[in-house]
Amino acid sequence: MTKVLVLYHSTYGHIEKMAEAVAEGARSVDGVTVDIKRVAETVSDELAKSSGYKMDQAAPIATVADLEHYDAVIVGAGTRYGTAAAQMRNFWDQTGGSWVKGQLVGKVGSAFTSTATQHGGQETTLIGLIQTLLHHGMLIAGLPYAWQGQMKIDEITGGSPYGATTITGGDGSRMPSDNELEGARFQGRYVAETAKKLHP
Repeated sequence: MTKVLVLYHSTYGHIEKMAEAVAEGARSVDGVTVDIKRVAETVSDELAKSSGYKMDQAAPIATVADLEHYDAVIVGAGTRYGTAAAQMRNFWDQTGGSWVKGQLVGKVGSAFTSTATQHGGQETTLIGLIQTLLHHGMLIAGLPYAWQGQMKIDEITGGSPYGATTITGGDGSRMPSDNELEGARFQGRYVAETAKKLHP
């Protein structure tokens, strides 16, 4: 069986919802198993609660040691000033041992993100995550234009050839749209299909 990990960090639930859609798409591919895990929260419980963080997330906490057991890793994190949230950066900054051993070389890597605004750094965040995956020797799968939803101009929508995205609104009140979730499902399916070809 080809094994896919959807690894995410979600502050307010937007990326959690996208992660579920990515996993749904990956699970639609026969012969593929999918796990959803999240990285550890690095802010205190007190700060998280006072800031309105979504604390009731079902996904278990991932460890760096988990990574080597998957054929593909799809990484999701919100944007902070044009780069991935520190919680996700912190997780990958602990993967030096995996890098030294080449444990992720030849596996499929992919990324998805969210921003408050349309031009809030979605593509720079995705490229930053992709750079990290490339340093590990991973083979990158994005969100190809075969998914036409990212070309819509009749509604505000996320989506990029570098990966699925969503726009949350400045106050975080906008949850992923149907179109954005469909992009996430497409990406999950595409990554799973690619990983299955490479690691049947």
